[in-house]
Amino acid sequence: MPHLDHTAFVTACRDERGVGNHTLRAYAQDLRTFARFTKEYHLADPLSKDDILAYHSHLRDELHAKPASIERRLVTLKSYFAWRADRNSALPSPFADVRISVRIPRRLPRPVDRETLKAVLQSETGPTGAQPADQEVTILMIKLLIVTGLRISELTTLKICDVTADASQMIVRGKGNKERMVFVPNAELQEMFRRYCADRVRHDSLKSPLFLNAVGRRLRSQTFRKRLRVLSHRLGITPHLTPHRFRHSAATLLIEEGTDIRMVQALLGHASLRTTEIYVRVSNHALRRALERADILDVLRH
Repeated sequence: MPHLDHTAFVTACRDERGVGNHTLRAYAQDLRTFARFTKEYHLADPLSKDDILAYHSHLRDELHAKPASIERRLVTLKSYFAWRADRNSALPSPFADVRISVRIPRRLPRPVDRETLKAVLQSETGPTGAQPADQEVTILMIKLLIVTGLRISELTTLKICDVTADASQMIVRGKGNKERMVFVPNAELQEMFRRYCADRVRHDSLKSPLFLNAVGRRLRSQTFRKRLRVLSHRLGITPHLTPHRFRHSAATLLIEEGTDIRMVQALLGHASLRTTEIYVRVSNHALRRALERADILDVLRH
């Protein structure tokens, strides 16, 4: 059975590539799945192309994994073996001659519709699964997600020093630890954010986490997701709210309001414009408004 050095690979991804915690956990899970496969089928180094093809069949036919999960697990495995071969040339990657095509159905993003967003923004009181003092913070974070399109990991890892004194700008570290400047355009939100940041400065150092949980530690993404589920249940929102749906909403609303797609790409931190272009296809609201304004039949009648 090949020895899969999970810990060293995950640590290298974190330290050398700046990979986020959510992705690191997925990497570790993917490698454990492959380790169970090698143990079950008594595989040993050096692994071959046929072993990888057999693993692909195992994921598809025995585990009944979804195409996206299969692709992710194979990509993780390919990255791992490339990393291992780089460290030890005596262990070449079994992916060298492998060509596997996984057909993934295209899924359109599911932004939160405008009426639901309005209901969420008007729910500044009431239970969210947080203490009363934290409920305001939860709404603040929701507003920031809606106007900035941040990933929840980017928001929860902010430090106090990452935000300017007037709370109009923040330095965000995205995938691959790449930094970008993100703006807070709404004056009312800026003031709400500024007051919150000023209060944090009075209690902690500038290097401290910006958002805290109920016991004064950095607020974890999962804790925020739980708060959104509670809020969704209270407001009767289905499917329930998630941080990524707010990110989809931010992109879709900006496109609908005529913002240049390259500006949206910069805001979201997308490496490729193709990733951003999908939001053009989901902006049906803008298309409907444009058609209603034009009202071709009314024009033809006059």
